[in-house]
Amino acid sequence: MRTQKRCMGYVAIVVDDYDRAIDYYTNKLGFTLVEDTPQPGKRWVVVTPNPESDCNLLLARASNDRQESFIGNQCGGRVFLFLQTDDFWRDYHAMKAAGVHFCEEPRQEEYGTVVVFEDLYGNRWDLYQNLQ
Repeated sequence: MRTQKRCMGYVAIVVDDYDRAIDYYTNKLGFTLVEDTPQPGKRWVVVTPNPESDCNLLLARASNDRQESFIGNQCGGRVFLFLQTDDFWRDYHAMKAAGVHFCEEPRQEEYGTVVVFEDLYGNRWDLYQNLQ
């Protein structure tokens, strides 16, 4: 029997401006710009927290009023994305120094260390490290 590999390839996040979003995700969160390819009327823009990752963030510029209404509220105010790290305090301090807005103080949970932050648009994320 053949084994299939399945994974999430991209998660799209609606943004207002490609360059503004690229700047935030690369300079504030330390992501890597993987691709920025012009297409008719839009760009295919991909960033990733780890170039070896199978899952990447697709920065999708809103193209109409309805899409614009979801910028910053893609999950109804709940935590939308989860950024896992192998060194919580390294990344927390680097992000804080870069001006990332944290909604709370870091806390210890059963599964590890976690803190909620908001991205440029107000989408809520967890930065977390699992217990080793």
